[in-house]
Amino acid sequence: MNEVARASTLMTVPASGRAMRLVVLLGVVSLFADMTYEGACSIAGPFLATLGASGTVVGVVAGSGELAGYALRLWSGRLANRTHRYWAITLAGYAVNLLAVPLLAVAGHWSLAAAPMVLERAGKAVRTPARDVMLSYATTYTGRGWGFGLHEALDQTGATVGPLIVAGVLLWRGDYRIAFAVLLIPALAALALLALARLAYPRPEDLEPAAAAIAAQDFSPAFWFYVGATCLVAAAYADYPLLAYHFERAGSVPQQWIAVLYAVAMAVDGLAALVMGRWFDRRGIAVLVGATSLSALVTPLAFAGGFGLAVAAAVLWGIGMGAQESIMRAAIAQLTPAARRGTAYGLFNLLFGVAWFSGSVVMGWLYDLSIAGLVAFSVSLQLAALPVFVVSARLARRASGAGPRRTG
Repeated sequence: MNEVARASTLMTVPASGRAMRLVVLLGVVSLFADMTYEGACSIAGPFLATLGASGTVVGVVAGSGELAGYALRLWSGRLANRTHRYWAITLAGYAVNLLAVPLLAVAGHWSLAAAPMVLERAGKAVRTPARDVMLSYATTYTGRGWGFGLHEALDQTGATVGPLIVAGVLLWRGDYRIAFAVLLIPALAALALLALARLAYPRPEDLEPAAAAIAAQDFSPAFWFYVGATCLVAAAYADYPLLAYHFERAGSVPQQWIAVLYAVAMAVDGLAALVMGRWFDRRGIAVLVGATSLSALVTPLAFAGGFGLAVAAAVLWGIGMGAQESIMRAAIAQLTPAARRGTAYGLFNLLFGVAWFSGSVVMGWLYDLSIAGLVAFSVSLQLAALPVFVVSARLARRASGAGPRRTG
């Protein structure tokens, strides 16, 4: 069946059904992708420790990966806006993102492991804005929060299974390298499904009616306040590799349980994304006030010591990540015109990534110097973000002239 015939067949399905199918297809791709790179992330900190890395090195490597993973998104988003080649950009990014992970199996020093870790994040940077624009077209019908939340829930299903696979390999063989090599299997599955999704939906932009587009072409004050608040959260959010490094070093969590805790966090992330996505469609940006208040408790619990507190920290860390990966993305689609949405996602992710990198470096340095200082830094910045989210929410409501759209 050629693309014209395939598109003609899809047009017989109601628009809402076509939109939901695309959300689910991209969600299943993310499921296998997250099995790959979140499985790797769950053991990245301890793996670097076995290769001789210090806490500062772990913070710099993790932060550098996040910087690359966000800084390139401005370029990628603009490229998507200019060319509308959403699928080509997404496919290329996923290929780099996923195939870098098995390379960790052959790294013999932390400096050699750092390269594929950063490369994996760079691949994610290339594909994320184009993929999120495609999702934004589909969520016109599903509800922004619900559509992005459902995608994140599927995404986090994989992020839960991946670390469990890694934990199983470590229990079986106790070898980080074998665990990284096994992750090639879900990587190839994700790429195959993505190719099928591209064949089924050659023009995802057709899913968003012209009437749904925001008339203004400039970014609003609500958008800029929103970005400022999310950057404060990004700078204050501890990377899981740093938390895992502390668990290993302090002995508060047994080695094989570190990956399991990450799986717990990913499961909470997926559930929180669904709940907060539906809540976002009713209440708007103000939902992030509650999510950020909870995530501010992560570092006090994680670095206090004890297995029970580490579990609580992992749960709250997952709630915060659920907000970042669902409603933070949904809000960008709500606040920006479709014609500039690729650039908006790229710009948002660039600033978010710079803030994340800066915070990661500072927290890695503070870990070696003063854990109390690290906790104070993390908590104070997240609390500072709360009133900025409130201002953004009020400006968005004033600009729309109505309350948040209700769905369902």
